[in-house]
Amino acid sequence: MEQYQNEITNKFAALENLNDDRENIKEDIQTSAIESLGLHELKQHKLWFDEEFLGFLDRRKRAKMQWIQDPSQSNVDNLNKVRREISRHFRNKKKAYLRAKIEELETNNKIQNIRDL
Repeated sequence: MEQYQNEITNKFAALENLNDDRENIKEDIQTSAIESLGLHELKQHKLWFDEEFLGFLDRRKRAKMQWIQDPSQSNVDNLNKVRREISRHFRNKKKAYLRAKIEELETNNKIQNIRDL
């Protein structure tokens, strides 16, 4: 019986060492990749998206986490309210950006500035 317990203990110790080694290898690969390749900057595809939107997205995330932790009706209502406000804000900001872009194109067309069209 003692021999069995010792063998099991040794096997679990080996597994723990293997998990530690695996984590170390994973960290080494990630750090060497970052050092050699570097991080690339993400392209911003939506020009109307700015820092203000990150705050809105964080607010929506907090409301959703609150709803997940406590799915009461008040949290559901709060989440829906936040979603509506954020959607409205995004929609208005996008419309304003597109309106400004259209005005810029019209101005360039009027002064016959073809390069900026």
